[in-house]
Amino acid sequence: MKFTKMHGAGNDFVIINTLTESIDLDAAPLLARTLCSRRTGIGADGLMLAAPAQGDADYRLLFYNADGSLGEMCGNGARCIARYGYEHGLAGKTQRIETTAGLVTGERMSETLYRIRLNDPSVIDLHREAEGLDCSYIELGCPGIPHAVLIKNDWDEMPVDELCVLGKALRYSNAFPKGANVSFVKLMGKDEVKAVTYERGVEDFTLACGTGCGSIVTALTLMGLVSGENVRVSMPGGELSVSLTRDGDTARDVYLTGPTCVVFEGETKEI
Repeated sequence: MKFTKMHGAGNDFVIINTLTESIDLDAAPLLARTLCSRRTGIGADGLMLAAPAQGDADYRLLFYNADGSLGEMCGNGARCIARYGYEHGLAGKTQRIETTAGLVTGERMSETLYRIRLNDPSVIDLHREAEGLDCSYIELGCPGIPHAVLIKNDWDEMPVDELCVLGKALRYSNAFPKGANVSFVKLMGKDEVKAVTYERGVEDFTLACGTGCGSIVTALTLMGLVSGENVRVSMPGGELSVSLTRDGDTARDVYLTGPTCVVFEGETKEI
């Protein structure tokens, strides 16, 4: 089975093209757990399958978290698969990608830089109490990708194990019925923030989270803390840029721009 390993700002994925490789989709959760294992597999935050489109799109993206759970969509993953789609002839420089959360558009900005239009927010709650803390809750797409955003300007000074305990508590908080990806945010300056995200399905911090960046900038823009135009989000794996259009008390046209990297291509025989 041929695969490609890619990452976007350190958020890494295994990609398999089901148009050329025979995949039993019922076995995809097990395949994700096997391939994404850091010790016994290829190692990744998630598995992405490129599949035939079911509607008006170039192709379909099926995203599975490292634990085998089906994810609605992945921002950095979509940027990576947009590059994969272009370089493997699935689409042109501008492409339409089906996801569980809705249609995503991708655009090639340069050889390695890709921009995607994230799913518009379907749920926005700027002040939701969770575990005694004031969080913002955002869902991107429908069904929405759940994100909790917590402004905590000292998060990068906390011991990692303490931050992880807090991230896990919020991820499973009853305030978020679907669970949530949890982003801790530090305001650094005009349209510049530093953040880290505890991701459900990975159950740990990742080096970057694309939909997390979109949710962070959505919340901060609606609170008047950033402009919403080319907001720089620094994550452990690199810097991403988010622009959006504010429309009253909601947001639309959320664009995520950042780097992509092809790590290696290979073939696995033992699954």
